[in-house]
Amino acid sequence: MTNYILSCCSTADLTQEHFAQRDIHYLCFHYFLDGVGYPDDLGQTVPFDKFYQAMVDGADTRTSQVNVEEYVAYFEKFLSEGKDILHLTLSGGLSGTINSARIAAEELRARYPERKLYVMDSLTVASGYGLLMDKLADLRDEGKTIEEVRDWAEANKNRVHHWFFSTDLTFFIKGGRVSKVSGWFGTALHICPLLNVNSEGKLIPREKHRGKAKVIRQIVKKMEEHAQGGLDYSGKCYISHSACLEDAQAVAKLVEERFPKLNGKVAIYSIGTTIGSHTGPGTVALYFWGDERSL
Repeated sequence: MTNYILSCCSTADLTQEHFAQRDIHYLCFHYFLDGVGYPDDLGQTVPFDKFYQAMVDGADTRTSQVNVEEYVAYFEKFLSEGKDILHLTLSGGLSGTINSARIAAEELRARYPERKLYVMDSLTVASGYGLLMDKLADLRDEGKTIEEVRDWAEANKNRVHHWFFSTDLTFFIKGGRVSKVSGWFGTALHICPLLNVNSEGKLIPREKHRGKAKVIRQIVKKMEEHAQGGLDYSGKCYISHSACLEDAQAVAKLVEERFPKLNGKVAIYSIGTTIGSHTGPGTVALYFWGDERSL
């Protein structure tokens, strides 16, 4: 049995059951609804449907990353038990949490010089982050050492593709990512932006499509263009969504039709409260293994 743990943040947006089944540990980001703080605990404290409905009803949302003290307490529990740690953080292109994790790791290495504590930037987000962690669990279960898993993650993390579209621009406008004028015209014309995460782990607008049906076809086309092996792709595929399950299911159905060699059915998860605080409801994301991401 390996004497190290795989660790990430709750922003990997899988389920509590999935993390437990794969023996992946996580610690929670935080978010606020109308000034009241909650842990981003995979929908346990506030169910996702209630969270997104609160946003629709006008609740003010903001998020808070894991701080140094929280990382120290979290890491030290495992180190004191004689376990080494490989921790991957939410993309540094979207959050500064990796800086807190690195400061905590430096402090703890001085206290536990006999232990290994590796912190790395996943360059991934939401269930794409989860897809990467799931693969690392496979490697650990195959008997790979902590260094072998770390090195594989570093070499391959930019092959996790993330493609997002939104059918509701309300919260993109509210957050300043879309101007009020552009948002008004986009809403009136049923424009759905298509975005992806680039090689620096940043969320980049790529295309605009008019109508939900068209953007659903286009997001699957991106998988056809970039998936490892093309239509013969045989890896896992994840989808996450923010209170728009029917749209997620429509994407999953099309993916399963186009990629008959998938490793199992497309798994559908909810976009968690940290990422969802910025996207709002109406966002669907598609994740798969493919070629190297570009800028």
